[in-house]
Amino acid sequence: MATDTSPRFPPILVLIFGVIGISSGSILVRLAQGQDMPSIVIAAWRLSLASAILLPLALARRRSELCRMSGNSWGLAILSGFMLALHFASWITSLAYTSVASSTVLVTTSPLWVGLTAPFLLGEQLSRPLKTGIALAMLGSVLIGVADVVAVVDGRFHFSLTQFTHQSNPLLGNSLALVGAVAASAYLLIGRRLRGGMSLLSYTAVVYSTAAFFLILMAVVLGYSLFGYSTVAYLVMLLMAIFPQLVGHSSYNWALGYLTAATVSVAVIAEPVGATLLALVIFQEIPNTITLTGSALLLAGIVYASRPGGKPATVNT
Repeated sequence: MATDTSPRFPPILVLIFGVIGISSGSILVRLAQGQDMPSIVIAAWRLSLASAILLPLALARRRSELCRMSGNSWGLAILSGFMLALHFASWITSLAYTSVASSTVLVTTSPLWVGLTAPFLLGEQLSRPLKTGIALAMLGSVLIGVADVVAVVDGRFHFSLTQFTHQSNPLLGNSLALVGAVAASAYLLIGRRLRGGMSLLSYTAVVYSTAAFFLILMAVVLGYSLFGYSTVAYLVMLLMAIFPQLVGHSSYNWALGYLTAATVSVAVIAEPVGATLLALVIFQEIPNTITLTGSALLLAGIVYASRPGGKPATVNT
């Protein structure tokens, strides 16, 4: 357990609500993209609306805690917010180019990137289960990465960005999803250090607000407008801020205060499964055999790495 304080709600129940909320994220992104809203703008609105809800609460209830934060803590929180912004910018953009299944599975490799960097940044050694899990997950990631661009025809391998898929550029989309996973890993590693001395409300308010600032800045630099979209698009943004961000992200961050990171990491597995099922129903996206095989290997790697002795931490979309 991460703390001896008795939680108000059962942590596992909170995780279940978090998984439900997070699984809806990629679906809501696709709906917003269908309303001609650019990916960076989607990310900016998601974090801005979440911050608009959290920041006033933090200022009202945790003002003294925020005032006591050291310069080092503020610096780490700002860096964490930047990494969260990079995570959302790359991951949400990936959904414009690749399938929901590929994107969500690849972006959940963040626990394994944390495991790889932990010996250098946290002094944690790589256990045998973690090494095996990382190997399985990396093999699965490679299969997912090439699933929509490579096919065997008449006994020969053929490469095409468009011939074997309905997605516009799956190789680019899968690469962006992996960038999102690496950025999420950095966000988690910093949060791991800060959460021990900060309340959930203070931490999420500062980090989400910082991420919103960087995403708005990205949108402005790239020449995108934050306004002028359909009512449906803004309604989807509000739902995105409430469910995957406030319910999903905050549930996982809260659970990390009561459960070990390895325990919470297992919940990551449910996100791509839930998102894939929703995409199947709503968008009729059917993963091909290579994608399913790679997904199974990747998720099996996370499960194996989460065994006793394996300590991957988790983050979510």
